[in-house]
Amino acid sequence: MTHLPKRASLLKAAALTALAAAALMGCGKKEDAAPAPAAAPVAEAPAKAAPLKIAFLYVSPIGDGGWTYQHELGRRAIQEKFGDQIETSFVESVPESADSERVMRDMVGQGNKLIFATSFGYQEFVQKATADAPEVKFEHATGYKTAANVATYDTKTFEGAYLAGIVAGGMSKTKTIGVVASVPIPEVLRNINSFVLGAQSVDPSIKAKVVWVNEWFSPPKESEAATSLINGGVDVLYQNTNSPAVLKTAEERGVRAFGKDGDMSAFAPKAHLGSAVIDWTPYYTKVAQDTLAGQWQTGAFWWGVKEGAIDLLKIADDVPQDIQDKVAKARAGLKDGSLAVWTGPVRDNSASNNGSGEQKLSAGQIGDEAFLKGINFFVKGIEGNVPGGH
Repeated sequence: MTHLPKRASLLKAAALTALAAAALMGCGKKEDAAPAPAAAPVAEAPAKAAPLKIAFLYVSPIGDGGWTYQHELGRRAIQEKFGDQIETSFVESVPESADSERVMRDMVGQGNKLIFATSFGYQEFVQKATADAPEVKFEHATGYKTAANVATYDTKTFEGAYLAGIVAGGMSKTKTIGVVASVPIPEVLRNINSFVLGAQSVDPSIKAKVVWVNEWFSPPKESEAATSLINGGVDVLYQNTNSPAVLKTAEERGVRAFGKDGDMSAFAPKAHLGSAVIDWTPYYTKVAQDTLAGQWQTGAFWWGVKEGAIDLLKIADDVPQDIQDKVAKARAGLKDGSLAVWTGPVRDNSASNNGSGEQKLSAGQIGDEAFLKGINFFVKGIEGNVPGGH
């Protein structure tokens, strides 16, 4: 009995020795293994820049087929070009009233940093909205009031009207052409007169009539005005309104007409003589690029045939080749600067000088930008008076 504790102690010692040996063997294995390399620190991706938010204010529906639709095509084009660098939006059918100021303020509140107001009548409301948002850049189409954060832009639509006039002068059988006009502002008067000057460059005996609808987009009124002109002997129609109603009416009545601002050939293929098409994409691309680069500038920008902003397209097949050649020659002259639509002599249609009209530009004199943007008269050959003017 006295040997049992000693035996237990020996057994315990043996067990401890075995455990120690096992532990040493395990330690030996760990020393033989290569240490794992430290994981490289993961670099954080740079934060993605927030897109530039751009908003467009439209005076008529985007489906008008003309003025607003062309602006909408420009918006879509820059969204596609710049992708996730920009985020564009629009509000259509915004009246030229205090409603437009409210819409612009909403656009500012939504974080837009570049806003295009695409109609002349927004001018005073642009000025009010911009005063409280100096960090936002505003672009006002066809206006003339700039500010530190307001630029104006326009297309020389009168060049497209002049090219259309050349076709009208060669196609009219009654020698009486007509224009359905919106509102009596210099932009519209410039287009009406340029259309007539183009026609008279082909046939100096051409006369013209004008009917005002006092709206930019009102298909019923546009159609009614076109009907009145046709009943008055007009057989070729132009317009300074936003819908294809004039062209459709022309087709119904068996006369000819032009599309304006957009390609309207599909609306009345038999009546269609051509469309004076605006392309806003070049300008919108420039402004978006400049703004993204932090290089936006105020100023007054006016682009035409030379810059690819306006042209007469889809000229009808039955237009005689010599007339088409005259259009091509004029287009080339507008591109290279050898032709200016407003080159004297130009007289108005007043009764002064024994009925020969007041001279507005002398022979060879070219109307400068100030002259063109201040036109408030009808050229000789147009019947009637400018509302509130001559």
